[in-house]
This record gives sequence, C-alpha cells and structure tokens, in this order.
Amino acid sequence: MPHEPQATLLIIDDGPENLLVLGELLRPQYRVLAATSGQDGLRVAGSQPKPDLILLDVMMPGMDGYAVLARLRDNPATRDIPVVFVTALDSPKDEERGLQLGAADYIPKPIQPAVVMARVRTQLEAKQARDWMADKAEALEIEVARRMKENNLTQQVSIRALAHLAELRDPETGNHILRTSGYVRRLATGLRQAPRFSDVLDERMIDLMARSAPLHDIGKVGIPDHILLKPGPLSPEEWVVMKTHSKLGSDAIEQAERDVEIPVPFLAVAKEIARWHHEKWDGSGYPDGLSGEAIPLSARVMALADVFDALISPRVYKPPMSFDEARTIIAAGRANHFDPDATDVFIAGFDDFVLIAEQYREAN
Repeated sequence: MPHEPQATLLIIDDGPENLLVLGELLRPQYRVLAATSGQDGLRVAGSQPKPDLILLDVMMPGMDGYAVLARLRDNPATRDIPVVFVTALDSPKDEERGLQLGAADYIPKPIQPAVVMARVRTQLEAKQARDWMADKAEALEIEVARRMKENNLTQQVSIRALAHLAELRDPETGNHILRTSGYVRRLATGLRQAPRFSDVLDERMIDLMARSAPLHDIGKVGIPDHILLKPGPLSPEEWVVMKTHSKLGSDAIEQAERDVEIPVPFLAVAKEIARWHHEKWDGSGYPDGLSGEAIPLSARVMALADVFDALISPRVYKPPMSFDEARTIIAAGRANHFDPDATDVFIAGFDDFVLIAEQYREAN
C-alpha cells in the first residue's frame, strides 16, 4: 500500500533548545519546519509547502504568540491552519485566552513527549477530517451547480420548443418570442426602480417573467387554421374563437402544473401571462375584463411588450409600423390599454427597446 504523505509541522519558538527538543521528537514521523521569531514564522506559514499544523510559543520578543495567531487568522492563506500553543504560561486564564483567540489546543512546558505526540496526532487527524469534508462539500457544490445549470437549460429548451410549436401554426411571428422576452426583461428591470415594485421585482421574479414570456401565445395551437391564418379581418364569430387562445394557453399550463409533484414557479407566472396578457388597464380587454392592478403585473408587462412587437412587425394583413409610430401608439394607450408605470418605463427607455428589436430582427 502507498504510504500516506508526511504531514508538515511548523514550530515557532525563540528558544533554540525548545526547537531542538521538539524537532528531535517530531522529525521521525513528520516533516518539521522551524522559525525563531513571529515574523519568520508568518513568512514560513505563508510559503509552500504550507504547514498542516503550527506549534507556537506564546512568550517571544517583538511579536508574541497571541499576535502571531491573530495575523495567521487574518490571512486567508493561513487562517485554516490549526495552531497549538506550546508555552510555559500554565494558568487556566492563559489557556482560556489562547483557546478564545482560536488556538486548537494548549500544551504546557516543560513538554511531555507522549502528550505532545498524542495532541499533534489528534489535531492532524481532525484537520484531515475537516479537509475531507471541505473537499466533499466543494465537490457537492460543483455537482449541484452543474445539475442546476443542466435543469435550467432543459427548462429553457422546453419553453422554446413549446413556443416554437405555436409559431409553426403562426409562422409570421418568427423571432417574436425572443424580442418579447427581451422587452419583458427590460420593462421589469425598469419597473424595479420604483419603490412600490422593488420588493416584488427581484432578480428571480424578473428572470421568471422573461423566461415565461415565450409561452404567452401557446394557446394558439388550439385555434383553427382558417381563423389563425386568415389574411383579412376576422368576423365577429371568428374573433370570439380567436380570443379563446388566452384561456386555452393558461389551461394547458395549469394541466402541466397538475402533472408535477411540486410547484414550478415559472409555470405559475407563465399561466398568468398566457391568460391575461390581452387584458387592458381600463377593463376593456379579455378574457376576464380585469382592470388596473387586478391584472397580474407579469401580464401587464407582457401586454405592452406584445403590442409593441405586433406594431413593428409585418403581418399578412398589415405592413410594419416605424418605431416612432409604435411609440406614439403605446404612449396614447397609457392608463387605458397599458399600465401607466410600464408605459413610462417604455417611453423613458425607448432606445433600449429599439435595440432589442434590431437585435432579433427577422431575416429577409
């Protein structure tokens, strides 16, 4: 079997005789480094190979053991090295002070070889166990992060796949889901600056809203082609059917919620967006005629993002509007179609929305 690597011990003591006695005792089993002052000890402790354990005298000229220990604990490179005081100060108060300052143990002088060897072995075994646990914890943390990243990617791909399924029924929308997701994130980030939204719109909620936005029109998969793809205006009867897509979408997401054992936050937000993104601030929208703040914030944000992108995008029944024309229409819809605060964020940050639209412009 391979031998365990020798542990490295550092003895800091201004007495040459003490260094000699401890060195001769420990060297047969351990690699021993020595320093005759606090400053030298700090230098050696911070060098390679880093000691696994430090045996530290308390009474030294210049920098005493207590000061050395404090410096060791202040340095990230040495703060985890266990320190054992080896000192002639043998009162209970002295021992208590050393332990309170962070010493791992306290060995009185004159030393007893068997005691020193036992204490050293105990501290090294404890350090080995701590290091093992730290390595396991780090490995576990890396694995959890990897799986979370993998799950996050799977979730995003699933959302995009569902959203693109809806696009197959309505091919003119193209990069609509990418643009509206960007608009939603920008609107929510801007709203967060207002005190009344700061507690609601934390980074997690903003991410959930942007991630859920692509599912806003998933219900269109349930609309017949002759209505969904009709190049001209819809009849009143056809419009009634078209408006059902919001409920169809929210019902589908709700069914997905029932199929999982634990709540999935983004599904709850996606359901809000799918059902209510056609509601209007003044209550004249559909499917439920909600008004004002009765409309979930996620849906109010989605409503503005969706309309802006519809205005600037070509459809079989209309050419695209210019950015300036779209801005004028959105501004005119403040406090009747759109949330006033969301509208203000849109107007103030209009150039950002133009950049998002340009970034995901449809390929010719």
